[in-house]
Amino acid sequence: MGILSHLINGFAVILGFKPLAVILIGVIIGIFVGVIPGLSPAMGVALLVPFSYGLDPLTALILLVSVYASANYGGTITAIAINTPGTPSAIVASFDGFPLTMRGEANKALFVSLVAATFGGMLGTLVLILFSLPLAKVALAFGPAEYFALAVFGLTIISSLSTGNWVKSLVATFIGLFLNTIGMDPFTGYQRFTFGVPELSDGLGFIPALIGLFALGEIFFLIEKGISEKVDIGKIASKLPGIKELKKLLGTITRASIIGTIIGVVPGAGATIAAFIAYSQEKRLSKHPEQFGRGAVEGVAAGSAAASGSVGGALVPLLTLGVPGSAATAVLIGALMLHGLNPGPLLFVKKAHIINGLFAALVMAYFFMFFIGFAGNKLWLKIIKLPKELLYPVVIAIAFIGSYAVSNSLFDVWSCLGFGILGWLLKRFGYPTAPVILALILGSMAETNFRRALLVGNWTIFFTRPGSLIMLLLALLSFAAPIIRSAKAKKESK
Repeated sequence: MGILSHLINGFAVILGFKPLAVILIGVIIGIFVGVIPGLSPAMGVALLVPFSYGLDPLTALILLVSVYASANYGGTITAIAINTPGTPSAIVASFDGFPLTMRGEANKALFVSLVAATFGGMLGTLVLILFSLPLAKVALAFGPAEYFALAVFGLTIISSLSTGNWVKSLVATFIGLFLNTIGMDPFTGYQRFTFGVPELSDGLGFIPALIGLFALGEIFFLIEKGISEKVDIGKIASKLPGIKELKKLLGTITRASIIGTIIGVVPGAGATIAAFIAYSQEKRLSKHPEQFGRGAVEGVAAGSAAASGSVGGALVPLLTLGVPGSAATAVLIGALMLHGLNPGPLLFVKKAHIINGLFAALVMAYFFMFFIGFAGNKLWLKIIKLPKELLYPVVIAIAFIGSYAVSNSLFDVWSCLGFGILGWLLKRFGYPTAPVILALILGSMAETNFRRALLVGNWTIFFTRPGSLIMLLLALLSFAAPIIRSAKAKKESK
């Protein structure tokens, strides 16, 4: 009865023209933010904070949360359509979404992504309502050792991301880890591998790296090969997954949504790590893991559901403890305080109508997102229909504009171009690009928390703390399982 009473009270607050219009506007802006490479959910929320000043606290909160909820889905649209992830978490959707587009099944990929994102978001909201305080207590138990173990676990996913040679995935991961060391040492302030270039003091920008590796690298590779696939747009538009196919995906979407929500609760983990871990687990559980990376709808569903599920999870520590679970929720904390709201347990008591209104607004945001996303599929399909001679220059221009927009720096544009050349070289010689990005995401987390843990104790701390030990054992299994399976397959073939 608890969840029903929360939602009933919440809908009583938001069922009016103004709140529903604000949610709808927030969803549209969020999808738009996600579609544009270089604009992350956190940036979208941050850009709208000044516009929320004149609104009452509840209206301002539901506007910002609606943007946050829909931005992750928006990023998968360009990832599937033109292999240009609009948000970091959308990288995973591109692994199988873009191959499906090349096979003439873009409409299927887009619809599966939309259904998975909606389901994941709804489940994350349900968990937010039911388990806010218990899950927040679990997240608070995480120390440096646990964060390091989580980062290692994330890095071991590279063996699962490999579609053939896991050694090449390992090499790509080391490339990413090395690039992550460029910049200022987080403890000593010493400049590492900057070669006197001031712009490298803060390290290489993640957004230019993401856009360069995936968008430019793919385009350079296709231009070199002279590939200009023509996709039958009429054929694409007629292909939607049936009820039976969606039922088969229910287990995948549910598991990925749960993983996304749990990872989202852990402060600093975020949607990208959640999407990678969910994708890896689905590939491991699949009867046909060889299809992942070549157009498996399960891969699209897993990444989208986990990224969307992480939104509800990230809001748990924000609302209950005032601890941001992601970059976007860090911005939301500032917005809450601007409107005189202090996140924490007392917020549930003193401002219960705002909390209940937020719960109901999230449900409505995902409801609107589904219908807007479904109606917009025809538009995304028209993008795919564009001639490659026109599409490639447009994508390159978007990549450079998106890179420049991050910090208004031409250095980021050159960085994007450099990563594009790196992505082209990796693809040319059969090395995957995803491990490079994963290492750039997790490298800092692993390094800083490893050194913090050693400052607290000695090396045994990683094995004496139960949470850290369990995750390290899972990391070992995660890394070893695909290698053992590959070795067995070679023996059987011989």
